[in-house]
Amino acid sequence: MLIFIPMTVKFLDFWAPWCSPCKMMNPILEELKKEWGDKVEVVEINVDENPSEAQKYGVMSIPTYVIEKDGKEIGRKIGVTSKEELNKLALS
Repeated sequence: MLIFIPMTVKFLDFWAPWCSPCKMMNPILEELKKEWGDKVEVVEINVDENPSEAQKYGVMSIPTYVIEKDGKEIGRKIGVTSKEELNKLALS
């Protein structure tokens, strides 16, 4: 008997409150969260409050979006990115 275990997809959003491009991306990210539902776990990481996480992922500029499947990085986008690109990356 085969048991299907769905892959865990995480979307890591590295941002900071003072980051203008991050603020520009907020409405897009809110839309994506609603569309993804429980298919993608969105984790928001404030780089000012969590510098060790930013360093761990090698984040040098923000916003940076890292997509992981089953704990392995499968994609990354830096800067203002279209909703379509982020959606494609997270659901591929």
